[in-house]
Amino acid sequence: MSEPPLIDVDGLNVSFSSDKGTVHAVRDVSFTLGREKLAIVGESGSGKSQTGRAILGLTPGKVSARRMSFHDIDLRDLSARGWRSIRGKRIGMVMQDPKYSLNPVMTIGEQLMEAARPLADLKSARLRSMEMLEAVRIRDPERVFRAWPHELSGGMGQRAMIAMMLLPEPEVLIADEPTSALDVTVRLQVLAILDDLVRKRDMGLIFISHDLNLVRTFSDRVLIMVGGRIVETLAASALEEARHPYTRGLLACVPDPDHPRERLATLVRDPAWTEQ
Repeated sequence: MSEPPLIDVDGLNVSFSSDKGTVHAVRDVSFTLGREKLAIVGESGSGKSQTGRAILGLTPGKVSARRMSFHDIDLRDLSARGWRSIRGKRIGMVMQDPKYSLNPVMTIGEQLMEAARPLADLKSARLRSMEMLEAVRIRDPERVFRAWPHELSGGMGQRAMIAMMLLPEPEVLIADEPTSALDVTVRLQVLAILDDLVRKRDMGLIFISHDLNLVRTFSDRVLIMVGGRIVETLAASALEEARHPYTRGLLACVPDPDHPRERLATLVRDPAWTEQ
């Protein structure tokens, strides 16, 4: 018998009220997450980030779903106390840019200790923090532990964020475009760290991205979103076999150094992709 999913989402909707009426950011989204690397891919505004935030109860929008569970815990009407037992402990989230996520008036060590202290005494929390900095391949953990966020490069700050989120040893990590603000070399290093940690800890990872080339080499499965809907689900290794015209259009827009073209294709959108 196969293992039940870590996260099970069925019919998720997220909407926002505005002066011009209701904006439907996520529409009837359904998927499951096992101990795997699941990518959610789409353009800006496709609803991928709101999907990840809804799972953690972090979206300010109105959320409804037929089912949204973590193991056997119903996430739809969880109390504040219930969220405290899950958010950051059993499900962690790494945001896009560390300069907006790290506290500028606390050292990296203080922030790591804040994440570790509920799990250990002061001495053990410091030891765990140092070990986690080493796990994300920071060469001089003592210096980084004492550093302020503004003293770190983007890649170093992102590694510190990952270390902080993994200290409580969550079962699921949601990474919302964690490499988009990094240069190509550092991006590959951060992805290698995530891949290594997910495999060693047997976690589930939701990797939110807009980069098809990135997810095809990093992920196990891919969900393609447009206009708040999932239009296609397929194995990352089978992206070239995608059938939906939106996915095919995205692939056609990606530059291919091995087969250069004089002009890249332009994606033509069909309103029917987002209709009921």
